[in-house]
Amino acid sequence: MSKSVKRVPLYKQIEQYIFDQMRLHDWKAHHKLPSETELASLFDVSRLTVKNALLNLMDKGLVYRIQGKGSYISDMSGEPVLYEASPADNKEKFIALILPLAKTIRSLHLINGIEEELSKHGYHLLLCKTYNSKEKEKQVLQDVLRLNVAGIIIYPVEGVTYSEDILRLTLNPYPLVIVDRYLRGIETNCVFSANSRGAYEAISHLIQLGHTKVGFVSTESKDTSSIEDRLAGYEQALADFKLPVEHRMRRTQFQLDQVNLMISEGRIDDSVKSEIQSFIKQNPDMTAIFAVNSALGLSVIETASDMGIRVPEDLSVCFFDDYEFSTFSRIAPTCVLQQEHLVGQEAVKLILSFIENPDQERRRVEIPTKLVIRKSTAPMGVHAP
Repeated sequence: MSKSVKRVPLYKQIEQYIFDQMRLHDWKAHHKLPSETELASLFDVSRLTVKNALLNLMDKGLVYRIQGKGSYISDMSGEPVLYEASPADNKEKFIALILPLAKTIRSLHLINGIEEELSKHGYHLLLCKTYNSKEKEKQVLQDVLRLNVAGIIIYPVEGVTYSEDILRLTLNPYPLVIVDRYLRGIETNCVFSANSRGAYEAISHLIQLGHTKVGFVSTESKDTSSIEDRLAGYEQALADFKLPVEHRMRRTQFQLDQVNLMISEGRIDDSVKSEIQSFIKQNPDMTAIFAVNSALGLSVIETASDMGIRVPEDLSVCFFDDYEFSTFSRIAPTCVLQQEHLVGQEAVKLILSFIENPDQERRRVEIPTKLVIRKSTAPMGVHAP
């Protein structure tokens, strides 16, 4: 087990190969990289692994992509290249996808779903990232509008629910679809997961295992509908099973950037760890915890282990979202799966429908989730006294 942890991941090997070629062969700005198929053949890996490597390089500002043409070395100014000029008659066939980051397996599934559905209708994907920054989101929106794209699919920065730019486009009306969440009280085209139902099923699973003291941990919601709905599902499940909603068993002020270190760097932030330790110590009767995302859920499992608390024998843990190779983990997690590929496909169908008929009523499309039961949850009876 220790050897596999130390082995350099395949996508990292691909990144290093590109770095080496830039250094040894003087690949400069706008040099075209080998295709995904060529890289997959060279390293004997799947195209998904290659795509993950290229997206990581894009995230670092070293590579940019033109859908249908390939990936290229960025200029070294550090500014991502959104799009190289194309003939005017092709511009209207581009749909921009704006999302915070593109590192997780969730993001890859979303991108693939969008890309595949667009290609069926002769459209191309323009991928842009905001790096979880409200200012960057505003800038990127302005950039893609100047490019005269046919429409925009946006995964908003967390907490920025009522972005003025998004509202302005919605009121125009402009072909815009929001994914992952919706805007409360505002009529917008949205495609999102059944967050409330997914959390409800996860909490019901824990209660049916005998857990009556279930904790809830999340990043700050700041009016982010996806997080608010998961909290609502948690509370509704407790109410339906006639269990009290105890606010002491909630910890909802975790910072997203700190929590995400578990995914981006494979380590838990010290402040996150300290906060989880405090939460567990303050609730000694708590026998299960539900986390709103995989990064926070994994942080709970690691922190509990460091405290000498066994998962699931002493503490059951489940969370929203799966992660790559989760079934090979020491403790395979019970989690709520989102169908990101389907979310992407439905977002494209919705935006193309709106392009054809901009006068139609805006729609919300809710995609079901699926609870996958693995080894991080167990019946109350197996807990040590």
